[in-house]
Amino acid sequence: MPTFGGIFDVDSKDARIVELDKDMAVEGFWDNQDAAREVIAESNRLKSWVGPWHELDSKTAELAELAELLEAEADEELKAELVGEVGGLEAPIEALELRTMLQGPDDHRGAILTVHPGAGGLESQDWAEMLTRMYSRWAEGRGYEVRVLDLQPGEEAGIKSATLEVVGDHAFGYMKAEKGVHRLVRISPFDAQSRRHTSFASVFIYPLVDDEIEIEIDESELRVDTFRASGAGGQHVNKTDSAIRLTHLPTGIAVSCQQERSQHKNRSTAMKMLKAALYERAREEQEQEKAELEATKTDIGWGNQIRSYVFQPYTMVNDHRTDLKIADVAKVMDGNLDPFIEVYLKQFASQGAGK
Repeated sequence: MPTFGGIFDVDSKDARIVELDKDMAVEGFWDNQDAAREVIAESNRLKSWVGPWHELDSKTAELAELAELLEAEADEELKAELVGEVGGLEAPIEALELRTMLQGPDDHRGAILTVHPGAGGLESQDWAEMLTRMYSRWAEGRGYEVRVLDLQPGEEAGIKSATLEVVGDHAFGYMKAEKGVHRLVRISPFDAQSRRHTSFASVFIYPLVDDEIEIEIDESELRVDTFRASGAGGQHVNKTDSAIRLTHLPTGIAVSCQQERSQHKNRSTAMKMLKAALYERAREEQEQEKAELEATKTDIGWGNQIRSYVFQPYTMVNDHRTDLKIADVAKVMDGNLDPFIEVYLKQFASQGAGK
């Protein structure tokens, strides 16, 4: 059975599950319901790790016994069965190996994704909308819940910004691989002379902060702006200033929400977005990564892209960090991002192990 470099540490996880099971059996466990839910959530997370491990461990033990039988007595039918069973282990082992790379303190959380157009004007705004759709399709394909927290449409086409909440197991752990500048090369549908254009958009991923993490925000350090929600028109456009923009003055971080008709609900959602952004900022400062993140934010253009999507004169999606290239651009834009995410996580884990 592969050990994955000892990263998984199944024994300690099993021991912790036993401790949690004992806690849940104590009389009065449900007296503090919030604490009880946290214990149950931790237990379920650990069991979701060790369950697949034990299944694979048991299966490999059975196959080892089968191999011993074949050594003692040749049997072509039994040999074919063994070969088929061993081949069937490849996919679950790959999946488990990938999960061992998602053990960061926030990897199990949901995610907040923001997309902003960069250099390229109208073309860039259209590209930002295409990326937003791509990530929505990817998340929905994995069974995640996707909620639009904020969407600022462009005047002619595309979007000025988008913020999505992605709820699901390890959404942040997977999506953190997508943070950076994304470059598009195509024949612009907005160019009457059908010239090839290059445009950029930035993607940022924050862990979804839940109630168990306390982020204190001083109201005196907030600037609150209200404005009328924008949209395509009709009944979905508010006629009152219900949209909210919150700016955290010490850091300059600004978030906005306009998806609800109620100003109170928009403010509550915006506060959640701001807490997530502040939490991610604090986490990166602790890991001494803040300078790298800020450098990425300041210039959404040439030389900073993590991935290029070429539509013409040929089709290719090229990840510049891992050198993975996929020719089927349409499939990628329809949400097929797992190959890029998996290669990035494996490379990241390998580099980390070498430090």
